[in-house]
Amino acid sequence: MRAGFIDFIPALIATVVWGFVTGVAMVKSGLSGFEATLMTLFVYAGSAQLTALPLIESHAPLWLIFTAGFIVNIRFIIFGAALQPFFRHLSWKKRLGLGYITSDMVFVLFMSKYGDAKERGSREHLWYYLGIILPGWLSWQIASLSGIVLSAYVPPSWSLEFAAILALLALLIPLVNNRAMWACLITASVIAWVGQALPLRLGLVAAVLGGVLAGVAAEQLQRHRDAR
Repeated sequence: MRAGFIDFIPALIATVVWGFVTGVAMVKSGLSGFEATLMTLFVYAGSAQLTALPLIESHAPLWLIFTAGFIVNIRFIIFGAALQPFFRHLSWKKRLGLGYITSDMVFVLFMSKYGDAKERGSREHLWYYLGIILPGWLSWQIASLSGIVLSAYVPPSWSLEFAAILALLALLIPLVNNRAMWACLITASVIAWVGQALPLRLGLVAAVLGGVLAGVAAEQLQRHRDAR
């Protein structure tokens, strides 16, 4: 658990900045402090929250808001399938709890360390995972609640959204250290850029799927070359 926490420290700044931006955005979109607090506690999904906010502000139907949030977070189906071998021995309640506090960065950090492990489902895996997700959840909630409280004092000229993107990039770029990761990054970036005009953030979904497929294809191609 301590090792997981140490590995999460570099992601702390990005998590805090993104959480703060989301907290500010919720209040700026017209939610009351109480509503924004409930959303950050129960939803806990920055991209889905930011997708839902303009729909809520425009009084879109409830089914559309839920559909948009589901589409944006559909990548977690892929994450869950990849993590399943490590935690399938746990009860469904415990797996549901882990799923609630799993985030993109948690998945990246965990799979970077144990993705190629031959033995899966050990106590080490669970405690390392807890060492990442618990400080991740806590730092996000503190930052998001701070954004809710301090939103009235944050001028639009600060461009916090851009700061959050820079923080995430600073965290992700060092993880791109092989051809498969580069293929994933470039493919996802191109698809996300081209798909900006798609409704319900479908460009993001397409970018996730395209990036995963490109990364897998590049890894298989590299293994084939190594075998030859």
